[in-house]
Amino acid sequence: MTPRRAAGRVRLAMIAFGAVFLAIGGKLVWFGIEPDLQVKERIDAEAALAQTRPRILDRNGKQLATDIETSSIFAEPRRMLDTDEAAEALIEVVPELDPNELRKRFSRDRGFVWVKREISPRDQAMVHRLGIPGVGFLREQRRVYPNGNIVSHAIGAVDVDNNGISGIEQYLDKSGNISKTGKDVLKPVELALDLNVQHAVRDELVKAKAEFQAIAASGVVLDVETGEIVSFVSLPDFDPNVPTDALKPDNINRLAVGVYEMGSTFKALTLAMALDSGLVRLTDRFDATRPLQYGRFRITDYHGTNRVLSVPEVFVHSSNIGTAKIALKIGVEGHKAFLKKLGVMDRLRTELAESAHPILPRNWGELNTVTVSYGHGIAVAPLQGLMATAALMNGGVLIPPTFLKRSKDEARTLGTQVIKPFTSEQMRYLFRLNAEKGSAKKADIPGYRVGGKTGTAEKVVNGRYSGEKVMNFFTAVFPTDAPRYALLVMLDEPKPTKDTHGFRTSGWNAAPTTGKIVARIAPLLGIKPDFDTPPATPPGIAAAALGEIR
Repeated sequence: MTPRRAAGRVRLAMIAFGAVFLAIGGKLVWFGIEPDLQVKERIDAEAALAQTRPRILDRNGKQLATDIETSSIFAEPRRMLDTDEAAEALIEVVPELDPNELRKRFSRDRGFVWVKREISPRDQAMVHRLGIPGVGFLREQRRVYPNGNIVSHAIGAVDVDNNGISGIEQYLDKSGNISKTGKDVLKPVELALDLNVQHAVRDELVKAKAEFQAIAASGVVLDVETGEIVSFVSLPDFDPNVPTDALKPDNINRLAVGVYEMGSTFKALTLAMALDSGLVRLTDRFDATRPLQYGRFRITDYHGTNRVLSVPEVFVHSSNIGTAKIALKIGVEGHKAFLKKLGVMDRLRTELAESAHPILPRNWGELNTVTVSYGHGIAVAPLQGLMATAALMNGGVLIPPTFLKRSKDEARTLGTQVIKPFTSEQMRYLFRLNAEKGSAKKADIPGYRVGGKTGTAEKVVNGRYSGEKVMNFFTAVFPTDAPRYALLVMLDEPKPTKDTHGFRTSGWNAAPTTGKIVARIAPLLGIKPDFDTPPATPPGIAAAALGEIR
């Protein structure tokens, strides 16, 4: 053998031995890394579970939401001696586990899988006693809502990983008001909601929903000076401790997500527009002796007086004819501009992500101004409608609503003057007059000077207005001489009862419901009754100038 050939064979042997050693070394490194990968999976899971959220309190410091520590079961199938045996043992002590799903998880070549999240101490003790290799526990934060359904649509809910998925909970995530590590000290979040008021409003709405056999009922109380939402109820509601209930179609947030034709409550906006323009005065009169005809459309009054009406009488008798003629004096462009200014032409933004765009006429002509003047042909969120009504009552300032506590000074910086203060005085007079002599009588609680406007809108079924299914609204303010709170009540498809003499209109159900709510919440809100207040008098003119309001 030549020296050159011998050297080549030596090099070949060295390469072969090197390859073997590299393979062995690589395998040894993999065996060292594999447990680390399993540990990393567990560390990643523990990091996710460390996320904490701030407590949520009502305006008086009462707890609405908080975190508690709980345990979850995890498994590492690679470390199990017998995955089938482990699955059977776990199913025996935790019977709500899905046997097929559990065996499927354990059959995969994985280092970390969840077995069951948020287990009870009893389940944890029973699983611990099994002593199954590859099964352990991790501590995590669980969100708890001590008041259950009471504040569900405002608070919202979180998912199984403690991430906000709706309501204020989702707002906290978007605003960065959570701790990813669980080590930060989080300041409690104070809402404008008053839990006592919320309970009273919800209780009366539950009763009204049952009494009038409505498919839904909602109510919101708004501080007209700050825009704070003091109460926010939408029925049916859900228990945020069971967040999957929030996904049921019937449990939508009707006050912010739903948009509806609000019927005659819009007459308040129309009259405010006209009075503020200076083109219409309280002493003006409008002929309502016969219907308005627009092609095949005939505009009539529900309870027609068939006579000439003063502006206050147009409001008190809720005359579609009179309101339409008032709107036509302003014109299409002026009407659209005014509603835009009042915030009902755009999507309402609050801390809640859940909101909807209003539905507006595509080609807004004179007929649209006629129908929109009395609340048909335009659909808005009820909270949006109440925001606009509050501006008519508080001196003319449009203040965006908020679920967070807000001072009067903060509200002033955010507010926009949309009508003159004197126009606001006139609107307060009309609201109070309607409670004394008009469709709002059943909301007039002695001592609290309630004012309001009814609204009944036929629902659209299969593209046509239904004469049998209606949405009823009542917008109110109290006390009208010094407004503090605006209130909206909504009943979806209320049925006539013996006490309503066969009527299903708002004055017979939403109005008395509002009165019952005011009677309960006014003392809670520090509003003292005054039984010596004289009847409503028109501002700026002698009552005699209006003549007898019949």
